[in-house]
Amino acid sequence: MKQEKLTRFIRTEDASKKWFVVDAKDQVLGRLATRVARIIRGKEKPLFTPNADTGDFVIVINADQLRMTGKRETMKTYFSYSGYPGGGKIRKFEDMLKKNPEFVVQHAVKGMLPKNRLGKKLIKKLKVYAGESHPHEAQKPEILSL
Repeated sequence: MKQEKLTRFIRTEDASKKWFVVDAKDQVLGRLATRVARIIRGKEKPLFTPNADTGDFVIVINADQLRMTGKRETMKTYFSYSGYPGGGKIRKFEDMLKKNPEFVVQHAVKGMLPKNRLGKKLIKKLKVYAGESHPHEAQKPEILSL
């Protein structure tokens, strides 16, 4: 009797979680975001399960020193709408990078995650800091070079 191989599905509780530190200094935003999203989703692991949280935690430091290629730094905009008439706000990438660099990275990574309950759970595994320091030394994060 021939034994068939079965697809292995890993539960969220059974997946091992690691912590990684990514230095965003002089990194291109889109390339950094795609790599971080893959790690958070768990696609870098051999036991990837699409409907479970099998990914790792990622700490991004130096978010204020990101860059974009070409003319994107001057052309990229972020739009938000309050719901009221005339409540639309358009902010430039340059201004957002100065004022709130954490939002820039989170917004880019969030757009690459699933748009459902799993995506809302996964984005909480991303920790972004503008400067060099972070409060997650107790988790003993590994340095990840991109």
